Amino acid sequence: MADNISRIFAAAVAIDPARPLLTWYDDATGERTELSGATLANWVAKTANLMVDEVGAGPGGRAAVLLPPHWQTAAVLLGCWSAGVEVTAAPGEVDALFATVERAAEAAAWSAGEQYALALHPLAAPLREVPAGFTDYVVQVRGQGDHFTPYPFGETLVAEAIDRAGELAIAAGERVLIDVGRNPDPLDWLLAPLATGSSVVLCANLDRDKLTDRIAVERVTVPLA
Repeated sequence: MADNISRIFAAAVAIDPARPLLTWYDDATGERTELSGATLANWVAKTANLMVDEVGAGPGGRAAVLLPPHWQTAAVLLGCWSAGVEVTAAPGEVDALFATVERAAEAAAWSAGEQYALALHPLAAPLREVPAGFTDYVVQVRGQGDHFTPYPFGETLVAEAIDRAGELAIAAGERVLIDVGRNPDPLDWLLAPLATGSSVVLCANLDRDKLTDRIAVERVTVPLA
């Protein structure tokens, strides 16, 4: 059994690198973004390279992630963990801080070596205006290398994810729809599905009138809505 986050992610991708591993909906904007395992793995590798080569962080490092559930948040979290960097919720000294523009002011509670802002725009469009003291994550990450050899990290998180998958009745190879408004914890919307090799349909601002059709179209087997 995989015993670290990079291994459970790699195992989930390896089932079929071309299958949709993470599909994102925002019913407030009409956005739908589908990422194959190979595409998400590329974003994760680029983020890990950003952490190591630009931030200078690695095992023992710390990062703050002030982001809502989103496919780009998945890339940031998995990239940090691939680099052996702990993601912490407690304000303090960190190597890097990632935040939406709306939460940029919260950075004052942290002492961060590097600060990256995310617009979370459709198609990963860059920011029109970057907050003072921040760098545009999308612009910076795209120039990073496509391959990264991950560090073993997150044994405790993997154990928690496996337990949580059992609690949520996520078996191996499911297609899980998640209402992120009701399940905002990355343990639920990201790690528990990955730990079982399942793919995810993340839904923000879920329009419940669309739920039945979405379950059918996306071939959902476990709706967490």
